[in-house]
Amino acid sequence: MLSEPDPEVRLVQKRDRKFLIAMAMFGVLAVIIWFTFGEGTAFVFGRQIEMRWIPLFVIGTFVFRTIMAREADKIRRGSGK
Repeated sequence: MLSEPDPEVRLVQKRDRKFLIAMAMFGVLAVIIWFTFGEGTAFVFGRQIEMRWIPLFVIGTFVFRTIMAREADKIRRGSGK
């Protein structure tokens, strides 16, 4: 007979599911930006870059922050695998 996993295991599974959903949504948002942002260029720090890279960089910083927050939470809870 299968027993219910303890509350800590369910909490970790719930967090992992939320993390995967967040990463998928960041991916969807990046694809939408890539295909809908118009052609154009802008000068950033003296270099000319395509306009679509600017919001993708912002999305990338959110992805990085989300990954770092997840890893910090794992370390705090002692499951740093």
